[in-house]
Amino acid sequence: MAERERQSGFLPDFCDVRLLFAWVITAELLALVLTLAAFHDDFWQHLSQRSLYIQWIALMLAGGLCLLRPRLNRLGHAAAGLYAWGLGLALTVLVHLAVRRLLHGDWAPDPVTLAEHLAIAAIVLAVALRYLYELHCHQERELAEARAQAAALQARIRPHFLFNSMNTIANLTRADPALAEQVVEDLSDLFRASLADGDRRSTLGDELEMARGYLRIEAQRLGERLRVHWDLPDALPLHAHMPPLLLQPLLENAVYHGIEPTLEGGEILVSVRARRGLLNISVANTVPEGAHSQRHGNRMAQRNVAERLRAFYGDEAGMRIGEVDGRYQVRIHLPVQEDAG
Repeated sequence: MAERERQSGFLPDFCDVRLLFAWVITAELLALVLTLAAFHDDFWQHLSQRSLYIQWIALMLAGGLCLLRPRLNRLGHAAAGLYAWGLGLALTVLVHLAVRRLLHGDWAPDPVTLAEHLAIAAIVLAVALRYLYELHCHQERELAEARAQAAALQARIRPHFLFNSMNTIANLTRADPALAEQVVEDLSDLFRASLADGDRRSTLGDELEMARGYLRIEAQRLGERLRVHWDLPDALPLHAHMPPLLLQPLLENAVYHGIEPTLEGGEILVSVRARRGLLNISVANTVPEGAHSQRHGNRMAQRNVAERLRAFYGDEAGMRIGEVDGRYQVRIHLPVQEDAG
């Protein structure tokens, strides 16, 4: 899927290698703390024993939550937390019995030791689950904020662009009606995308066509001052999914800051590459000479594009901004994902 999957529950994906690594490290820290608190003479021997004991429980619990997570997350926060907490206690009992079997040859539990282990497991699991719940709530708030910013970005077409476009259409109506109709169609496509649902997915092909339409509108106003170079290989995954209106704000910034301020205009370079499962899109523009010719903005569009990428893809996507070969460049990367078949 192009959009990052949203789960209704708070349990994270324990099948993820990074999360599993953090889980194992946390379990080892717990073993270290418990060993230090016991003040044993043979520290390393007791640490290794506790580490093995706790890691068994931690890994078995991670495996169980990895398999059961889709079902648990459909139960609601409270039920999922209780099931995960109960599973951890059950595994604690199971590991205790297995250790008794290995060391003493029978399955008879040691009531005192088992009670201590269950008390520790109950407290640690409760704290861990509470932390995961709070982390989930924090991520949901961030996601809601990112979606709000994405909606603001979609609704944000600069007024001066709209006024200039209407003036261009008015001038073309008598001089070139066919061209005026084309500009109206391009403008309507932009507004249709800006008014669409923020969760809607677009494709690389659609975004490139919308970008061409936007630049066609600006070309009617700027004429030869606007020079555009497209660096697009033939074998691009045009059906790859991506958030809508991702390129247009970057191109609008390039026109506003790189082309309009100077009488001689400038050049915009749009480059797209698909390599190793990633889609790399670059928008670069020539930089106006002299500080007086540069317009200073608040980078709202860039921040919103970055937030939208994070809302859709998490850490799999990102944005880099800098100067490359004398051009101001914004480069975004996102995973290549297409529908099967």
